[in-house]
Amino acid sequence: MAPLVLGIDSSTQATKALLVDAESGEVLEERRAAHPDGTEVDPRAWLAAVDEAAGPLLERAEAVAVGGQQHGMVLLDERGEVVRDALLWNDTRSAPQAEALIEEMGGAEASVAEIGSLMVASFTASKLRWVRENEPENAKRAASVLLPHDYVSLHLAEQGTAPFTDRGDASGTAYYSTATEEWKPELVELALGRSLELPRLPGTPQEVMGRTAGGAVIAAGTGDNMGAALGLSQSEGDVSVSIGTSGVCAMVSPTRPNDATGAVTGFADATGRFLPMATTINAARILEAGRALLGVSHEEMAQLALASVPGAHGVTLLPYFDGERTPNRPDARATLTGMSTSTTREDVARAYIEGLLCSLADGISALEDITGTAAARITLIGGAARSQAVQQIAPAIFGREVTLAPTAEYVALGAARQAAWALAGTEEPPTWAISGSRTVGAEATPEVREAYRALKDRTESWA
Repeated sequence: MAPLVLGIDSSTQATKALLVDAESGEVLEERRAAHPDGTEVDPRAWLAAVDEAAGPLLERAEAVAVGGQQHGMVLLDERGEVVRDALLWNDTRSAPQAEALIEEMGGAEASVAEIGSLMVASFTASKLRWVRENEPENAKRAASVLLPHDYVSLHLAEQGTAPFTDRGDASGTAYYSTATEEWKPELVELALGRSLELPRLPGTPQEVMGRTAGGAVIAAGTGDNMGAALGLSQSEGDVSVSIGTSGVCAMVSPTRPNDATGAVTGFADATGRFLPMATTINAARILEAGRALLGVSHEEMAQLALASVPGAHGVTLLPYFDGERTPNRPDARATLTGMSTSTTREDVARAYIEGLLCSLADGISALEDITGTAAARITLIGGAARSQAVQQIAPAIFGREVTLAPTAEYVALGAARQAAWALAGTEEPPTWAISGSRTVGAEATPEVREAYRALKDRTESWA
């Protein structure tokens, strides 16, 4: 009988746990527990959720790994107690601190040369600086800083285990160098004004970092986007487009990207390669905003959008409802333009769908430009990818065929694959087949993206 492994996704919204056959990748059991809403959350809620979702499965697994939301700042004191609520990736209050740190590092090019990405408010270092400037007592009390997946992994480990992380999630902190593959403690000091203890890094991606109280192997874990790439078995040049709470376009690349504009972040992945990404704050929430505005269900909104025409009879949406990260416009708001007295509900629904997909198409183009590699395959995943309108309109906006992956918890599946890799100790992760994918195409509509780009350029200076 093949060993069983447990993959955990500790996301913004919930903990998902999958018990998986380590040889075939077949999901045998799945459990879930919700997280509190907000961009500032008591991280202990994640521990309660992982106990609820993963606890009943843990004793059956021989190995476990955690994929978690990137960038979140978990500050602990000398006793390992939480200093303050965790600031999550989508908390943009630290935008001014991010800009200041870029200048203090020597400007955009120097920042990217060191950490692989241009600092934005999402990154952990900017949140450390915010705490230093706004909560000096908490800054003094802090002894260590962990990422969400580190905090959950430590909770699963036997008592006395030292905190650990991986290069993929570490590369989103802005105090890890993707050039030298090591922590940069001096960047923590630059951000917080003092040093902090940082978690251990693995020597190899498949290294065993600890064990549970029951003896199960614990792998390094990783960030959610790196976990999804593992779960999808992405090869070099493959692009995943995840439409969830955030929108993430991620390409597996053998080379370290270098983009001083900030459009593409140069993250490491969980296999020893790199995962350049273009990330938007607004994704599925765009469709939720449109559904609420029109007073319809998501299914009805999709039907309305498909009843309109490409370009929505001139109606265009720039969907920066809650500020934006790519492009870096933290104070922006959404703009809907081109309406007339003949504009219909169908046109508005279509504009919302097209606005979402144009934003993601810009992300794909940025990845191709920075890596110099055309996307080998584009795969749609995430909750909003289930929309019939998204599925039918995406290939028209992207100008190429799109693969629709079957609905699955890919971050948790990737974590399970990493756990199986650590358990086996092989050179490469196990090969798990994904069945049920299908490819869709449509006639390209470049005029829709042209109208979107014009609106994007026109509103660049707007608050």
